[in-house]
Order: sequence, then structure tokens, then C-alpha cells
Amino acid sequence: MSNPVYQTVIVGGGFTGLFTALHLSHQHYPRTVILIDKQERFCFKPLLYEYFSGEMNATQVVPRFTELLDGTGVIFVRDTVQSIDLHQREVKLASGNTYNYSNLVLGLGSVTGYFHVEGAKEYGLPFWTQQDAIAIDRHLHDCLQQAVQTQDPEQRRRLLTVAVIGGGPSGVEMAATIADLLPNWYGAMRGNPQEVRVVLLNHGDAILKGDVNSLLQETAEQKLQQRAVPVEMLMGSEVTAIGPDFVEYKHNGKQEKLLTSSAIWTAGTATNPLIQNLAVPNEHRDKHGRLQVSTTLQLPDFPEVFAGGDCAFVPETSWPATAQVAYQQGATIAHNLKAIALGRELIPAKVNLRGTLLKLGLDDAAANIYDTFEVTGEPAHLIRQGTYLELLPTPIHNFKATSEWLKDEIFHHYLSSDGAGKKVVQTAEIVGGAVVGVLVARKLLQMLGNDDDKHQ
Repeated sequence: MSNPVYQTVIVGGGFTGLFTALHLSHQHYPRTVILIDKQERFCFKPLLYEYFSGEMNATQVVPRFTELLDGTGVIFVRDTVQSIDLHQREVKLASGNTYNYSNLVLGLGSVTGYFHVEGAKEYGLPFWTQQDAIAIDRHLHDCLQQAVQTQDPEQRRRLLTVAVIGGGPSGVEMAATIADLLPNWYGAMRGNPQEVRVVLLNHGDAILKGDVNSLLQETAEQKLQQRAVPVEMLMGSEVTAIGPDFVEYKHNGKQEKLLTSSAIWTAGTATNPLIQNLAVPNEHRDKHGRLQVSTTLQLPDFPEVFAGGDCAFVPETSWPATAQVAYQQGATIAHNLKAIALGRELIPAKVNLRGTLLKLGLDDAAANIYDTFEVTGEPAHLIRQGTYLELLPTPIHNFKATSEWLKDEIFHHYLSSDGAGKKVVQTAEIVGGAVVGVLVARKLLQMLGNDDDKHQ
């Protein structure tokens, strides 16, 4: 049904896939571009915690693909990919449609990994999509409502205990957010906020160990204790089973049980099954099944296929599986696709790691800028949201989301806080070249009565 000669198909609308498509559009790519994703909306995953907490709305965090791709010439197909035949250059969809390609971009990302833990898939609450955020919100509200109505202290304690499983960045950010949110929610129901209990279980002996955020480990540990209710951290705890009202784990060689109605699963990811099923030999995969790609992000056995993000790796590099890496890989893939179309030389991918940003509660965060200096608290919160808003997929969406953020965070929050405002201006100016940082600085300088021209 499609022309197989001059057609590029992008499978997966995450950071790699979407930004490849957008870059191709901006570069006036001479071939048809089709982006396929099973979801209606792009999920800006680093800001999903803000969507869950109500700090940001759906238009900012989970915009529709049709909105983001409007006017780009990119064809969006909402469908589920059933199989990919690399030899036939064919993508088959659940609808029965088939797309052939001259070039293919694999941006499928990873999926939630349960690692054969009994009951984890059935009773663990993943946090990966907009639907996951909505499901956790409803579940936790239901538990709080039941807790405020019950007279049984043991049942109430179980309903008010939340287990967050996994001490990586996702688990830390979730635990911090929950530890601020739930006491507020429960207090609004006239319950005792101090009865809320948040427990972070981690298999390793420390949070963020071996992660790109490891430099923020000490700060994160301190911040977790400073939430509305302190987060209990159970290190060296290997979760072995999850049920409807418990989490079993092994600690110091002993089997323990935590009574809880809520087990939020952030313990890790697994390679997408579509990637696992590709006709790529094991010698061109890593131990997790991810695809080896060249420095130009092409598959060695199928140079017409590009891959980036969580589903691929470049040998002898240590790029983390983060949004900023996938975003930059998308730009390289787009450049190389156009180079192929025009018969030009391809370029190797270069990734500039700009530091790390970690959400550590409502209006609280930690930022490690270029591994050089650390900012914490509300200034880091502004840097984190501002930096991510700068990366939003299109200029129109960027401007709309940034304007809403500036209004909410700056005009409302800092209008009467001269000292805090000056501190944020100083921090934003340090970040420098970021567009949002400049906007924040200018807006705050105007509010503080300074001459804007002196700070250009």
C-alpha cells in the first residue's frame, strides 16, 4: 500500500523517534516520513511526575502527536506494530496494514521489567505512561478514602503505607513526590497526615548507585528525609513477591513482609519485545538484548536501519539511557538520513551530557550542572522544569508550555518574594544560554523593578 523506495518509517514516538521526525521536517527532508506509535500522545517522561502531582497539565506533559506534527508533513499513524522484517524491509501493524521502507528508524525505547518477581506484574503499579499516572492517582485516592473511613487501625496502616520499589532515579523521584502529596491529600480528607508512610525498597546498598545521578546521592538522601513525611529507606532489600496487600522482601538473609495496599514498581526496565524479536545476531547485541549500532547509529548488518535511545548502544561509549541522549541521537539520525538521500557523507553521533536533574518533592529538586556545581531547592526546581520545557518538541508547544509555566511558577509563586526572586534570577543567569533561563531572569528582573536593558 506504500511506496517502498523513497519512504522513511519511524517506529516509536519517544524522544528518539519524535525528534528524528521533527528534525527531518525542519531540514526539508526530500522523502516521505511516517511516524508510528500505539499511543495518541507523546509522553514527556521526565515531567510525568509533575503531571501526576498536578504541578503541570496534560497539554504541557502529554501533548497529542497530531498537535506536535501539525504542519510538518510527517504522517502520523496510530497503531500497534506487530512485527518488523528487516530482510523484507517491512513493518506489519495490528490493523493489518503493512509499510515498506527505504530507511527505518527504531525508537521503541524500553518497557517495564518485572524480572520474574512473583505478583509484580499483577499487583505492582508501574509509572511509565499517562495512563499509569492516572491509575496510580485513582488508586492512592481510593486507599486514602478507605483509610479515613475505617475504624480498624491495622487496616488503616496498610492503606496508608505506600511501597516504592527501586532506588534508581524513578524510585527516588516517585518516593519524594508521594511523601509530599499524600499527607496533603489525606489532611484534606480530615485524616492525620502523619499516619501516611512511604517506604523505599532498594536491592542495592544505596540509592542512585551506578546511575548518572549518583553525584546527587547524598543530597537525595537528605531531601527524602525532609518531605512532609520522611521516606523510610530499606536498602539491601530484594523484593521477592507482591500481593494485593503485601510486599515480601529478603533483607539480611531473612524473609520480611511489608503490609501495604500500594506497591509502586520502578525497579527497572527491559528491552522491548519487538527489538528482541528482530533478526539481529547475538554478537550484535548486549547482554540485555539491545541493538549494537555504529557511531553513525546504523545497524551493522542493516545499514538502512537506524536506532537510538533505550533500544540501542554504541560500543565503547557509556551514554546513559536518558532523554537528553535520545534527543541528541534523534538530531544525528535525521542529519544522516538526509545525507543518505542527498548522497553526502554521514557523521558520527556526539552526545553532550549537560548534567543531571532530579525531582525531590513538590517545588523541590537537585541539579548537577555539567558535573561542575550543584543547585538544590526551589532554584533547582525552576532550573529543572525550565530546562525540560526548553526541550519540548515544537516551538509553538514550547512557547505555550513555557508561558503557562512562567505564569504559574514565577508570577504567582514569586511575585511577593523579593529575596527568593533575586536568588532565582542569579541561578537562571548561571545556566546562561538556556532560553527559558533567560526568560525567567528577564521576567523576574522586570518584577523586581530593574532595568532590563542592563541585563541583556
